[in-house]
Amino acid sequence: MIDCFHPFPDAHYEGNSMMVQITTLIENTVQTRSLKAEHGLSFHIKVGKNSLLFDTGQSDLLLENASKLGIDLTQLDAIVLSHGHYDHTSGLETLLTLAPKARIFLHPGALDSKYVREITGSCRRIGMPLTVSNTLATATDKITFTEKKTEILPGFFATGNIPRVTPFENPEQSFFNDDAATNPDNVPDDQALYFNSREGIVVILGCAHAGVINTLEHISKLTDGKPFYALLGGMHLIKADKTRIDATVEALRKFNFKKIAPAHCTGLLATSIIWTTFVGACDSCSTGTRFTFQI
Repeated sequence: MIDCFHPFPDAHYEGNSMMVQITTLIENTVQTRSLKAEHGLSFHIKVGKNSLLFDTGQSDLLLENASKLGIDLTQLDAIVLSHGHYDHTSGLETLLTLAPKARIFLHPGALDSKYVREITGSCRRIGMPLTVSNTLATATDKITFTEKKTEILPGFFATGNIPRVTPFENPEQSFFNDDAATNPDNVPDDQALYFNSREGIVVILGCAHAGVINTLEHISKLTDGKPFYALLGGMHLIKADKTRIDATVEALRKFNFKKIAPAHCTGLLATSIIWTTFVGACDSCSTGTRFTFQI
């Protein structure tokens, strides 16, 4: 069966439809005057009087951008973390105080230590800031762990664990759970968010460390093969070679997306190939961009 959608309380309807508004609060680029960009990602998702945040960027810059965009973060119902890297989690500490009713949804692996090995051979810590993980340790009553498909708000789901089955989507070799680079990290905490719009399934990616095709195959199974409509967010192809990018783009064809908005870690080469392959389907996902869907 297709996942059922249950209306939000006090939601705003237009005719027989309800509108979902997704705003990019943080992304690596910006095209809107007065807003600012940073390396990271954060999406605000609003349906009627309900709202959630998917990722929080690498600082509290999302608060400034939200204010300029007229978005009230104090009333968030939920905050979902796509994975435990600093550029998706560092804004959380401020939000825990600012949005007291928000529940936090994350995979338990997001709390693990995370490092990246540089070209020089040294390791750099890239996990969530200790201040954030320490704050979460004192807020366990607000946390829901998402190791499997989890409903965040009615009709909106986190994928939980994503099976790694696509041959060309190999884990990045430079990620580790220790600063000695002895314990490889394939980012098992990576997850996506999805919901069923009137046009088809909308998928929101953080970094797709599990592989964008793995992610879409998993969501297709979770939704019994319902057609896709839109794909937004980071695809982590920034370090991928041309062979993998081409394989990814070819595999994307079968999902028949009508809207694709590459962001953040997708990388310039992959983004340009996606834009030229799916002519007419691609949109910007820079800071301040707004997408509207009907459900």
